[in-house]
Amino acid sequence: MKQHCVISHRDTAGNDRLLEDHLKEVARRTMKNADKFSSGDWGYLAGLWHDLGKYNAEFQDYIRTVSAIDTEDSENAHLEVHEDKNKRRGPDHSTAGALHALRRFKQVSMSDIPGRILAYIIAGHHAGLADWDPDETGNRALSNRLQKDIHIQKTMEAKPDETILNAPLPRSHAPRNASHSLWIRMLFSCLVDADFLDTENFLTPVNSKKRNQYPNLNAIKTTFDNYMGLMSEKLKQKNLADTQVNSSRATILKMCRQKSVLPPGHFSLTVPTGGGKTLASLGFALEHAHYHKKERIIYVIPYTSITEQTAQVFRDVCEPLGDIIVEHHSNFNDEYEQEKQNSKSRLATENWDAPIIVTTTVQFFESLFAARTSRVRKLHNICNSIVILDEVQLLPAEFLNPICDIMNQLKDIYSVTFVLSTATQPVLENLNLPDYERKFKGLTNVREIIDNPDFFYKTLQRVSIQLPNVNKRYEWPELAEELQQYKQVLCIVSKREDCRNLHHLMPEGTIHLSALMCAEHRREVINNIKIRISNNESIKVISTQLVEAGVDFDFPVVYRSMAGLDSIAQAAGRCNREGKLGYAGGKVVIFHAPQDPPKGILKKAAQAAEHALRIYDNAPLSPNAFHTFFEYFYSQVPSLDKANIITRMENNPSLTFPFRTIAQEFSLIDDGFNLPVVVRYGKSTHRIEQLLNGMKAERWLWRELQRFSVNIPRSVHAELIKNNEIKEVMGGLFVQIRPELYDPVLGFCEKKQMEYAANNLIG
Repeated sequence: MKQHCVISHRDTAGNDRLLEDHLKEVARRTMKNADKFSSGDWGYLAGLWHDLGKYNAEFQDYIRTVSAIDTEDSENAHLEVHEDKNKRRGPDHSTAGALHALRRFKQVSMSDIPGRILAYIIAGHHAGLADWDPDETGNRALSNRLQKDIHIQKTMEAKPDETILNAPLPRSHAPRNASHSLWIRMLFSCLVDADFLDTENFLTPVNSKKRNQYPNLNAIKTTFDNYMGLMSEKLKQKNLADTQVNSSRATILKMCRQKSVLPPGHFSLTVPTGGGKTLASLGFALEHAHYHKKERIIYVIPYTSITEQTAQVFRDVCEPLGDIIVEHHSNFNDEYEQEKQNSKSRLATENWDAPIIVTTTVQFFESLFAARTSRVRKLHNICNSIVILDEVQLLPAEFLNPICDIMNQLKDIYSVTFVLSTATQPVLENLNLPDYERKFKGLTNVREIIDNPDFFYKTLQRVSIQLPNVNKRYEWPELAEELQQYKQVLCIVSKREDCRNLHHLMPEGTIHLSALMCAEHRREVINNIKIRISNNESIKVISTQLVEAGVDFDFPVVYRSMAGLDSIAQAAGRCNREGKLGYAGGKVVIFHAPQDPPKGILKKAAQAAEHALRIYDNAPLSPNAFHTFFEYFYSQVPSLDKANIITRMENNPSLTFPFRTIAQEFSLIDDGFNLPVVVRYGKSTHRIEQLLNGMKAERWLWRELQRFSVNIPRSVHAELIKNNEIKEVMGGLFVQIRPELYDPVLGFCEKKQMEYAANNLIG
């Protein structure tokens, strides 16, 4: 086969991309990506050898026969596809490059073990990073796959270019003290993104031209400065600049700007609710990026509702520059672009190449432990960035060890600055843990941005806290009667069942909120609540803890059943939020519900809160109280690494890592007991009828329907299927059949009393 005839891709017009050109361009792009962490020579070889298997005559015959390009599947948008895209994709073309890497290293260094670094990356550049060792079935292991010499034999028969085959091996090593597993995942990200972008440039240049159409962070900083200047002027005109709240917010922002010149690393931003930490943290990040030449800001938020809210705040700030904020979470649905699937923002979610990304805690951290190409592709763009972890206290305790470990790695090796932003700062360093957890090192060298957090806790104190009587436990009728004395009151409980039981005892018109209401239903109810509060109407709300973060309620009175101290503080943040009732004018009542919180993490958090409140009963929401709470809470959690990830991903001489298994087990949301159902609410009813009548669920429709879904226990799910009350309209998409299952007030209601496992009692 003549060299000039060997191609890597063919577009729908019959134009060919020469394989050698593709290999060299992907090598160049991968090297540039990996230069961010001094590993460009490794990246270059990964790119140069990633598609060696395409020299195989069998693959060349295949690529010349395909007649369509699958641009619908974003994860595989550049892959060649048969006329029938459901058929098997083309011959294996990634194993050959992995095998060549092993052989080449063995030729030069007498050991193929360093070649495993490139073998993981090259072999997985479509299928994802694999485990080295077999699973219980004996399959899916990279070690097994690399036994198939037929791939390299057929490739070598085509006589690939010798300068490509014999390119010099890397001279650099993994960065000092680096985790080899994270380093491999970063190199993998560099290759995958380079391969996607080069292929996109050939197959869909219209998409390629939409990338990188963003202003830089310096331009955004100028816009931010102008925005804050205008805000300040407006407050002065209204004689509001010198109020306690606004004066404190101005001081906090000033401190953030002053501390931004400090060397990159770990920072904490401890600001009470109402202190303006969202804009203050953005101000710190923009100044820090300007001073230290950082490339992007990634805002990481625990809940989707807060993600959308924060993104809108940033859009308001950046309005003169156009819509430049990229949201990356499950609920983002650009209705104007959903048909095109080519919008600039959607493209940026693939690899995070925009200046400001707003995403979720799940998306961020699960990507750092992921194996799939679509999840890992963006990782190299986290390098040299500023990551703001909002409401950092909500990091799951059972994964705290691997999370802190990877944060230290990103800080020390990949030039990432972290900002831990919250009113309830957790203790993530120097923990006094039991002996079996002594391996937990926490975060290193965390510097507080605010000079005296306790001062702002006192000056911005907007509520008085009524602590529970240790000998008193409310019964629901008694609590319902007490709540009715208030014109406006919010009561937050820990379990869905408690929420419904208490709501049932309240007068007609009382509002119910829980995660058994779909997101669209909750959004409409929350908006209605805000309007009624602002109009000073009588309103009573019974809710689960879903309102405790990102829902800007401003009630004069809030009741909260005993929970973790961070949850209590979040509940207090829904009380006298704007300070209209004056210093400590809001009333927050903590009470013991008829039953304790569910066993496990929730119960341990409540016990830790009671421990802290006994010590700090005069200052229950002070920084010292939170320090005591978190230290005690983390010491009581059975494990801060429940999946034993740290041990399994530690460096080892043979470079054997269970990448795919770790990706499956590092799951911050335990949905093992739950399955989603699309419910009949609003416009989803019409969509459900369309699906039942044979309409195909395209990707845009899946995304649209996410806002109309509710997670229910598997046991209930199975019973409803058996009774033909819900139906699977296509793989994994279940819809509500019987209309009575969804109540306009309570949300999803099965005809009989639901029974929940402990994990399903909350929300």
